Amino acid sequence: MKILIGQPKMEQHLEQFIQDIEANPDVDLILYPEGYCQVTHLDKVKKLAKTFQTAVVMGYRNEQNVDRALIINKQGETLLERAKTPETMPLFMPSTVDDDGHRYGYVFCREIFMGLEGLKSEESIQIIFNPIGVGMFSEEQYADWSGEAKKIAMQQHSIILGTSHADGSYRNCGHPDRVLL
Repeated sequence: MKILIGQPKMEQHLEQFIQDIEANPDVDLILYPEGYCQVTHLDKVKKLAKTFQTAVVMGYRNEQNVDRALIINKQGETLLERAKTPETMPLFMPSTVDDDGHRYGYVFCREIFMGLEGLKSEESIQIIFNPIGVGMFSEEQYADWSGEAKKIAMQQHSIILGTSHADGSYRNCGHPDRVLL
């Protein structure tokens, strides 16, 4: 499976997403961060997924500007659409979906800390997605989140893929526009 992990800058339209999906027609799945697009762009994202036969995992903002999780399959159909845990509430459980013989997990932002409990499953999960909005702010935060991701990956015998926006870089490490696996 070919996966493109985008690290776009925040924008009002889908220019970077459109560029990525058009320039990489052989990619099976594109992962973009939470809050990348608006609810008004969802029909366009679904149409592009279907046109290019590429699954899409990202977050979007609804009419109230609230972040929501989204997985669209290669046919342009929504497999997962749900709210992000509000800051003042206990963490929501991570989600799983099945798509064409693959089982995906979706751990939305800080829900990574519910992963061991929330993703317990008899069925194997091949890929777990953890899109976040703005990235890591310190070595300590990065170590905490990475440590939780490693525990979940080991428990599930899977890989975890994450991304965030490229609107800044931590400790001058730079920020690539995309990574192709």
